[in-house]
Amino acid sequence: MNTFGEDLIQSLNEALAHAKGEGPAIVHEAAAPREVRKRARLTQAQMAALMGMSLSGYRKWEQGTRRVSGPAATLLRIIEHEPNAVGRALLSSP
Repeated sequence: MNTFGEDLIQSLNEALAHAKGEGPAIVHEAAAPREVRKRARLTQAQMAALMGMSLSGYRKWEQGTRRVSGPAATLLRIIEHEPNAVGRALLSSP
């Protein structure tokens, strides 16, 4: 079997274990975008830019018509605890 096939089987086994409540997967509850934005004292436009997304997409989060997940949820948590960290990282030169 090739590497892709082996990786696919491993991924499916991990997904099955996660579905059963087993395995190392960790699921973090998403922060509420509106609350994070208000604590950071940002407008919706500023928050959307900080998140690297469109204003309309961000508004859908706040309205509850779109769900926050994956890396965006992690970025919201960072902004929640260290609001200036993301801005500093985006402004720094590589």
